[in-house]
Amino acid sequence: MLSYRKPLILLALAALLVLPGLAPRARAMDPVTMAVLAPIAIKAAQIATPYVMRGLQCGAVHGFKIGYDIVDILRLPLGLLQASLGAPLGYFRVGLSNICLGGMAPLKLVWDIATWPIALTGVSTGRI
Repeated sequence: MLSYRKPLILLALAALLVLPGLAPRARAMDPVTMAVLAPIAIKAAQIATPYVMRGLQCGAVHGFKIGYDIVDILRLPLGLLQASLGAPLGYFRVGLSNICLGGMAPLKLVWDIATWPIALTGVSTGRI
């Protein structure tokens, strides 16, 4: 009795995925239309330029954070060497510090990669 609902739901989901791609595109190849819209497009680009530049700056800073986190992962094996082989030389405490920082680096890396698209909008994402 309920067997007809599943195909209808699947058909509706398929229609939602396919129908937006079938919409006709607006194409304005007419030179007069382009000449009329060019000044409006230039004004819109001038208004959007500071926001785009801020987004690119925040994205670049976030990209450097990601690079730093990738390098920071190497502190884990360094800390293991310092805490084990360097312990007689007094590097045990430094090794433990590097083990902790190197162990947290993958988590910071995942956080920075997940929030990088948000940083491209110019919003500061911070770090936990």
